Amino acid sequence: MTPADLAPQMASLVGTWRPFDASDERMRASFDRHFAGGAGPMDRDAGPDHATASALVFDESLERTLLVSHRKGGFWVQPGGHLAPGDASIRDAALRELREETGAAAQRLLDAYDLDHHALGFRFGRCASHLDVGVAVIADAEDGLVLSDESEDVAWFALDALPDVLADGCEARLRRMRERILSTSN
Repeated sequence: MTPADLAPQMASLVGTWRPFDASDERMRASFDRHFAGGAGPMDRDAGPDHATASALVFDESLERTLLVSHRKGGFWVQPGGHLAPGDASIRDAALRELREETGAAAQRLLDAYDLDHHALGFRFGRCASHLDVGVAVIADAEDGLVLSDESEDVAWFALDALPDVLADGCEARLRRMRERILSTSN
């Protein structure tokens, strides 16, 4: 399977995703523009904008999150990255990135998604933006972590004590995902 094979899945996910507020509506509209008709920028060769998948990882209490210090970006962010050949789904891509970047495994996958279209800085070369699908994951904070070549560090943080240098929008995404998880579990 290639990343392009996941385009219909992306269009379906975007079409069924439930926005919470005006910010979510803007994200959905941006994704709709890029993935209308079941096609879109699914891999890094698709031009300056392309799809990525990430894992918004929480411990069982939903009070802590797992972040990586991104070497190229110079900030802390959730584990994630480009879709790759062999990924059977957007969710599989997020879980693969989680394992590659942290060594952590998902204990539970939650039926909660997040859409985030964000611009990238000059450090990312010709890539101008990522259309990122965040997948909610519960992991064991006691499992050993592994540092990847892409990262400076990997660590768990309390949601009320996040590092100072976060990727733009990361804190808001984490808090919104936590709200999304709590609203779907009631």
